[in-house]
Amino acid sequence: MEKNNKTTGKVVGIVSNLVIVEVDGPVSQNEIGFIVHGKERLMAEVIKVVGVNVYIQVFESTRGVRIGSKVEFEKHMLEVTLGPGILSRNYDGLQNDLDKMEGVFLTRGEYTDPLNREVKWDFKPIAAKGDRVTAGSWLGEVMENSIPHKIMVPFKMEGRYTVKKIVEKGEYTVDDTVAVVEDEEGNETSLTMVQKWPVKVPIKAFKHKPRPFRLLETGVRCIDTLNPITEGGTGFIPGAFGTGKTVLQHAISKQAEADVVIIAACGERANEVVEIFTEFPELEDPRTGRKLIERTTIIANTSNMPVAAREASVYTAMTLGEYYRSMGLKVLLMADSTSRWAQALREMSNRLEELPGPDAYPMDLSAVISNFYSRAGFVYLNEKDATGSISFIGTVSPAGGNLKEPVTESTRKAARCFYGLSQDRADSKRYPAIDPIDSYSKYLEYPEVQKNLAENQGDEWLGNVLKARDILLRGKEAMEQINILGDDGVPIAFHDRFWKSELIDFVILQQDAFDKIDATTSLERQKYMLLSVLDVADSEFEFKEFEGVSTFFKEIINLYKQMNYSEFESDEFKKYESEIQELMKTKMK
Repeated sequence: MEKNNKTTGKVVGIVSNLVIVEVDGPVSQNEIGFIVHGKERLMAEVIKVVGVNVYIQVFESTRGVRIGSKVEFEKHMLEVTLGPGILSRNYDGLQNDLDKMEGVFLTRGEYTDPLNREVKWDFKPIAAKGDRVTAGSWLGEVMENSIPHKIMVPFKMEGRYTVKKIVEKGEYTVDDTVAVVEDEEGNETSLTMVQKWPVKVPIKAFKHKPRPFRLLETGVRCIDTLNPITEGGTGFIPGAFGTGKTVLQHAISKQAEADVVIIAACGERANEVVEIFTEFPELEDPRTGRKLIERTTIIANTSNMPVAAREASVYTAMTLGEYYRSMGLKVLLMADSTSRWAQALREMSNRLEELPGPDAYPMDLSAVISNFYSRAGFVYLNEKDATGSISFIGTVSPAGGNLKEPVTESTRKAARCFYGLSQDRADSKRYPAIDPIDSYSKYLEYPEVQKNLAENQGDEWLGNVLKARDILLRGKEAMEQINILGDDGVPIAFHDRFWKSELIDFVILQQDAFDKIDATTSLERQKYMLLSVLDVADSEFEFKEFEGVSTFFKEIINLYKQMNYSEFESDEFKKYESEIQELMKTKMK
């Protein structure tokens, strides 16, 4: 039956958080409904419609819900609220402001406003009366911490409009009218700083979405040097428990060349999420000197929260990223871990009794992951010369470190960068534990990326990167021969080859995230150090026995590591460089 134009129904079946509802009115796929349980209203989403029976996934515990309970549908999909005040916030997967909730545990059925409706923002108009605008056009600007937050024409508004009125520079709340626009039929619409958007529908307020071509500087050498990701690119980090996925994500979040950072903890253990909440407010932003949290939003959905909300959390995070991208900002989106999201999809698929795919995951798992990853990217906006981007890096937690399992394989098809974490490297404390041989960046195959690298790093850069990878591969082969035949069972050339690969490993690939200088490395310094190390690798040395090879290279590695701890091109840096040159002369042929 319909009441106030809203369809209602009653519960006729319950399977954990999957609830079957019989309705007497129209209901849409992905529509939001609320189960009325006493004084509580439990939010749910329609995931399947079969005649008068509607299957909904509930974002809360269904404990105590009974057959016959009333359900009210809202006539809209799961939406996020967009407006000033999103940065520095801690949200759950449904965009409830966690800081506004009381108590140690979240109260079932409690939903909080994601924005502060009382604070006044210093609004500065960008558009003028008489301007022609479309969805996503910039009307004005407020400063959100240190970020210029654009107030835009709502993305839901179709067609072209004329600005009839825009307020003068001054202080306004998010609910105050800041502009009035008129459509081509003469109908006027008042606009505030707030708008809503369904999370599972991409925001497409842009002119053009080319293939990403600009290098994204992360400050992590084993990424930027060997397997770079682009601004607007996609990558993922698979690895077993304890290999450093979360720490690597934190390092990239802190150091990467991004205006806004969004972290989606979609099903990670609660203690790891608590670390994010406690550490991020204390971290200094190396780019601005302010606190990192000022340009960060955290979407937290821990492993002990309802599984259905895991799916909502990743889409909520991506939608917030698209919102800030539409302002012409560089957004870095990190998801940890998408395996938990996939497990939530598997649970719901199994409860719906759908045909299972490999390891009981849904048959369309690969398509779901690909569609999600495709929402990232670099775009040219409708505003003149304005561009924006979402660079997305997710982590995958394969059971037992098996990189052949369905989630890893499906993500590999969607993401362009693969940063596989090695258990052996983690066990030997070689961090970041990214495997230099198995990892790759498909962006290096793009002509436009190669051109961008040549312009910024020099024509020989790509060749030097390939040379370094070849040395690492040959070093690995030499190590295997040494392990099989023994130190004295192989020629000295094998030891030379192995230690030259170790030189690249210790100096370029390994990085100390706790050292102020070594934690992040500029592209200029990465280029300089790679060329310096390759100069050593290209040199021919004379050794009389294999023991001398390791002794010599250990000394060189130690000097290079001291260079990594020194300010670039400082007197101390140049002193260690001179010592390396002198040491090399003692063994040169």
